[in-house]
Amino acid sequence: MTRVAIIDYGMGNLRSVAKAIEHVAPEAEVIVSSDAATVAGADRVVFPGQGAMPDCMRELDARGLRSAVLDAAASKPFLGICIGLQMLFRHSQEGDVPGLGVFDGDVLRFADPVDPVTGARLKVPHMGWNGVVQTRPHPLWQGIGDDERFYFVHSYYVQPQDPTLTSGRTSYGAPFTSAIARDNIFAVQFHPEKSAQAGLRLLQNFIGWTP
Repeated sequence: MTRVAIIDYGMGNLRSVAKAIEHVAPEAEVIVSSDAATVAGADRVVFPGQGAMPDCMRELDARGLRSAVLDAAASKPFLGICIGLQMLFRHSQEGDVPGLGVFDGDVLRFADPVDPVTGARLKVPHMGWNGVVQTRPHPLWQGIGDDERFYFVHSYYVQPQDPTLTSGRTSYGAPFTSAIARDNIFAVQFHPEKSAQAGLRLLQNFIGWTP
């Protein structure tokens, strides 16, 4: 039986992620856990999160989970969601805090985004449904149409130093990286657990993915 650990560091509604994975993979054992040994013993790891980057980094360290996240990101199928994407990078403008540094790059705030067609100022946070253009093929995109719509809630976005890290882009005033992929890591800015059939398909693809 596949064991899927969803890392609980006190930030975000983890049950919705667990329920979505249980729905697409009823044969899997899905565990929401703040225990480093449980994370280490899982076959696959999901790293979600909501809230402010400084709070997320502080809570991750307070629970002794930094090493468990870094080990999982280095060794097994790993899915980052929302802040779980942003925390993988070197530095965030939000609170001027360092991230985990798995990837070089920064987390930046949307700076007065403007609709390129109407000229209207766009609201921050970016909230709601938006398309994701797949910049290169990946097993987690299987069965998902290019420019499929997913659900977003965020004020910050990642800017990888290496552009080949980007696996999906979304436009909000200007294009930004909304998905990354490298080796055993896939991470997204949107919430697949809130993104209807496309999101469920991505989670199902993750469960069957062999990097």
